[in-house]
Amino acid sequence: MTQIRPRRSVLYMPGANERALEKAKGIDADALILDLEDSVSPDAKETGRANVCAAVESGEYGHRELAIRVNSIGTQWHDDDIAAAAKAGPDAILVPKVESAEQVRDLVAAIEAAGAPESTQLWAMIETPRALLHAEEIAAAHERLTVIVMGTNDIVNETYGLHVPGRNPLVLTALSWTLLAVRAAGKVVIDGVYNDVKDAEGFVAEARQGREMGFDGKTLIHPSQVDPANEAFAPSEADVERAQGMIAAFEEAAAEKKGVATYNGKMIEELHIRDAKRILAYAEALQSR
Repeated sequence: MTQIRPRRSVLYMPGANERALEKAKGIDADALILDLEDSVSPDAKETGRANVCAAVESGEYGHRELAIRVNSIGTQWHDDDIAAAAKAGPDAILVPKVESAEQVRDLVAAIEAAGAPESTQLWAMIETPRALLHAEEIAAAHERLTVIVMGTNDIVNETYGLHVPGRNPLVLTALSWTLLAVRAAGKVVIDGVYNDVKDAEGFVAEARQGREMGFDGKTLIHPSQVDPANEAFAPSEADVERAQGMIAAFEEAAAEKKGVATYNGKMIEELHIRDAKRILAYAEALQSR
């Protein structure tokens, strides 16, 4: 089984805010996105770039996966961001508003030309109608692209939708469509952000919805959202117990050459065992962080 890296909680941190970057060292997020895009004003782009590269090079973030979000393709900062991020060698370089497979391949060529180590992955944000319509091509464009991040705020904005509880049908369609495309490519997909940091109940409901849909985790805009996200996207004790019981029942039935295996009165098949093993591997990965 491929090694599992938990990405339940993926927290954006503003690159120009040194205090926030320092605080992030003690936040129990699975991953941090050190941001050079939306959270950094034009006059602070160079400062932010220096800050996030120094943060990556410090080696002081423990188990946390570090991604640098650069400015989008075509902006005046993009090329310098790519060059600096590649040199710093984070776990990943996240590029917003990726819209085609060709752009993915060009981005891979750019980070490789800039000297990024092999360990640095490419992450891409899907957040425009054009990107949604080409989601399968984008996700499968290159093996170095490993994670797709949903930009739900931009999707709502560009489709003239509204932010409503439960998310409107168009956003749900966009989420489901992209999730199918990413799973077909065998990659990881992270749900978008929840904007109201004071609405803890609403966040929990949306995180649960994302987990039920099949997302690997959720992008976050405030440290208070980390613990609820970690809980929502992690297998519970009951999940682990059920997985162990199903595997034991299946193996017992196989040893006794029974044609059908059951657990708690329900028939279990090979597909259930694959899922049970995935749950146990994920739980083990969390314990060994």
